[in-house]
Amino acid sequence: MHTRTDPAWWRNAVIYQVYVRSFADANGDGVGDLEGVRSRLTYLADLGADAIWFTPWYPSPMADGGYDVADYRDIEPRFGSLEQAERLITEARDLGLRTIVDIVPNHLSSVHPWFEEALADGPGSPARERFWFRPGRGKNGDEMPTHWVSSFSGDTWTRTVNPDGSPGEWYLHLFTPQQPDLNWSNTQVRAEHEDVLRFWFDRGVAGVRIDSAAMPVKDPLLPEVPARPGPGEHPFIDRDELHDIYRGWRAVADSYDDERILVGELWLDDARRFARYLRPDEMHTAFNFDFMTRPWEAKELRASIETTLAAHEPVHAPATWVLSNHDVTRPVTRYGRSDSSFAFAAKRFGTPSDPKLGHRRARAAALLTAALPGSLYIYQGDELGLPEVEDIPLDKLQDPMHFRSGGVDPGRDGCRVPLPWTTANTGAGEGAHAEPWLPPPAIWPGLSVEAQQHDPQSMLALYREMLRLRRSETDLENDQLSWLAASSGVIAFRRGTQFACVVNLGAEATPLPDQARLLLASGPLDGDQVPPDTAVWLHLPMVKIEE
Repeated sequence: MHTRTDPAWWRNAVIYQVYVRSFADANGDGVGDLEGVRSRLTYLADLGADAIWFTPWYPSPMADGGYDVADYRDIEPRFGSLEQAERLITEARDLGLRTIVDIVPNHLSSVHPWFEEALADGPGSPARERFWFRPGRGKNGDEMPTHWVSSFSGDTWTRTVNPDGSPGEWYLHLFTPQQPDLNWSNTQVRAEHEDVLRFWFDRGVAGVRIDSAAMPVKDPLLPEVPARPGPGEHPFIDRDELHDIYRGWRAVADSYDDERILVGELWLDDARRFARYLRPDEMHTAFNFDFMTRPWEAKELRASIETTLAAHEPVHAPATWVLSNHDVTRPVTRYGRSDSSFAFAAKRFGTPSDPKLGHRRARAAALLTAALPGSLYIYQGDELGLPEVEDIPLDKLQDPMHFRSGGVDPGRDGCRVPLPWTTANTGAGEGAHAEPWLPPPAIWPGLSVEAQQHDPQSMLALYREMLRLRRSETDLENDQLSWLAASSGVIAFRRGTQFACVVNLGAEATPLPDQARLLLASGPLDGDQVPPDTAVWLHLPMVKIEE
């Protein structure tokens, strides 16, 4: 297994995602902060993480949870200071934990100095060329330049007002109006982002996660979205010009002695187009969302694994495996539903879920993903088996996805509720005096780290043992996977010479392979039978490999 000092650490690293304002609150104001993270670094190291990915920690009005960045070279005051971030990066590295920060190239905050300058300078100014300002269509310019639909629902253009009070140009925002899109045809935009990379790499950051990585470049003609866009034909997704940008970023990363990595957030259905971003002179890895969105069915998950590994093999890049993140319904809830797949458009209030079924499947899914070749991402709280919080009072919801859907979509706040650390508090952290920024449910104390710490049957205990074995099993060092013969509803594969994983997603129990020695199980076995919704890690001698 790659060690924490290995330059190839990222190829099969365990990376823990920290959503700062919900992780740990050190000063008791109800919002998580960097000092709270520092106080829990030992917890993350003991869990078995190799790196920490921080969602944006920069100054922000929080119109979109920090993804509306006002200053890339500082820290949001509610989270702490730049000095505290530098200390955190150093102390984490001393514990063997590398730091990955989030970069958002598609847009900035509407209070960023660049956008304020663009509004002040008016039409035709160089400041406006950094963004997508356009006159409106129609007789009086009252119509939006395009009818593109926002990722958050609704329109993608907002009209400005001229200094004399008359209606002005429109500006593009693929997300909220508080997130104006940048124009990557502008050389200043490109130079600024490369300099931001250097700023954080110089402070010891080991990598960057690139938000909405397939979206920054737009077709300058601003055509409407075709009914069936061909490869590279979408006006604002997966444009071919992106690759030159990321080659520039890779050159910046490669200029450092210690390896700095680029991780892309790429929501692309075309596996071949996806793999192009992972060529040796572009990104190191990219998130594999296909697996996360599939239902809890053996055929579906196996197909996703096969497609993912096949796409990565030609470019010699490692796959990534993830069950959730700060945008997605938590697996304990998702896997307890009759439709256990995930799609943003399908999120609705009142969708029922069986918590016991979901918990059992989430434990099995953890073992499945951790046994696959490549790197593993863990979203904070999944190691505690936290469910999606679906009864947040409506007046407490903050996510723009909820409001821009007209209140139909519950939004993403349900997976962002502050973590429970002890059985005695409300979820914000020791010494909390203010209510957490999102209210925790009544079940939180029973799911806290303190409640699970010494329970050998807890989700936390499962994750700790799983990650310990993942690090110690030499068979998990390579990128190879061989399928084993298995009945319908069962996923079974071998890694190396003796490690094997069997996951029963069917309705009936399945027997353990002959001569198998059990290493770890996600739930109780029935003699030599693996019950439904259970996964096992095994040592077994060589057996017939599926043709």
